[in-house]
Amino acid sequence: MSMIISKTVKKNPPKKPYGWKEKPTSPVGDFGIEIVVLLLMATGTVFVYSAGATLNPILERAHFYETPMFKQIVFFPLAVGVLLLMRQVNYQWLHLRRPLWKSLTFYLVIVSFLLLVAVLLFGQERNQSKRWLDLMPGPGYLSFQPSELAKWVMILFTAAYLDKVGGEIRIFKKRFLPLCGLVGLAVFLIVIEDFGTAAFIALIVFLLLWLGGAAWWHLVSPLSLALPGFFAAVMLSPTRINRVKSFFSYLFDEQGLPYQAQQSLKAISTGGLWGAGLGRGIFKYGHLPEDTTDFIFAVISEEMGFIGAIWVLLLFILFVLFGLRIILRCEDRFGKLLSAGIVFAISIQAAVNIGVVTVVLPTKGIPLPFVSAGGTSLLLTAAATGLLLNIARQSSESEELSTL
Repeated sequence: MSMIISKTVKKNPPKKPYGWKEKPTSPVGDFGIEIVVLLLMATGTVFVYSAGATLNPILERAHFYETPMFKQIVFFPLAVGVLLLMRQVNYQWLHLRRPLWKSLTFYLVIVSFLLLVAVLLFGQERNQSKRWLDLMPGPGYLSFQPSELAKWVMILFTAAYLDKVGGEIRIFKKRFLPLCGLVGLAVFLIVIEDFGTAAFIALIVFLLLWLGGAAWWHLVSPLSLALPGFFAAVMLSPTRINRVKSFFSYLFDEQGLPYQAQQSLKAISTGGLWGAGLGRGIFKYGHLPEDTTDFIFAVISEEMGFIGAIWVLLLFILFVLFGLRIILRCEDRFGKLLSAGIVFAISIQAAVNIGVVTVVLPTKGIPLPFVSAGGTSLLLTAAATGLLLNIARQSSESEELSTL
């Protein structure tokens, strides 16, 4: 309908006063994020392919379709297609202003909770945790990570809920507490097997509540439960305790650094200014664990050096700047909160991943958005970015109508 109105107005434009200038609408803000994301996904595909190299070319050729390299090559164009498709989806379809059973967001919440329960019951254990549901078992298996879906659904639901209740979010029992209860249940189901994603969801929801106008004394109240809960989750897991101990022991003894973190720092320092060259890194040959996923930034730094690291950092900085422009331009409360949640989630996740790789933060399995191998993360993050582009487009159309 808005497109029809726009075309009608442009066909018979009203008279403009002398000296009137149309408010400029720069395509850079609308398409800047799209270009940045495509560059990040392309960079990720190249370096996942490089990091997946082996010393046995016969084995590599025989089982190439099973490797992260092949899957990333397949998921890259799929992610681009998802991004372009979601860019056409009107984000207003996801609001909660209508009855719950008429909202798509409500059903996404139900599906995400069902999948979180399913992965605890039937999930496949890898790296000492159950985080994946096998969709297609076999040599070239496909799997799905429900916690990734839950992360984006909780962001979407929080933005839609804050838009629906408006200023009533300051009513503790009637509005604030139900939202915290729902998000808390999702975090509880996730933290059992995935501490990092659970803490990440809690942080983003906290930021959205703050932006949405929740009272600061209400924001403090869930911490009395969340902090002891996360502390217990760490203390009950020997792996998590060892990671924390190793990180803090490094402050006093350099030899106390975990093997993975040591190899990451060595790979980064080996790269120098220009790097060893694309495909010429050596730490990917069994020296750096999780080189195609959590530590892909170390591979980029080794092979492309400081210049390659700055390239990735610059792309994420541009993503944040373009994202902030969309947030500030959007006049719709739901669009503003949803775009803020998407920009916060991607930028903070990138900062945490790079912080882990550079040993600024304790080791944790958080992938680098758009760059690390992993189909679930790549496709869902591309879908979220597509919604962000739709918000940008609708905000731009609103500005054009307001200037006529």
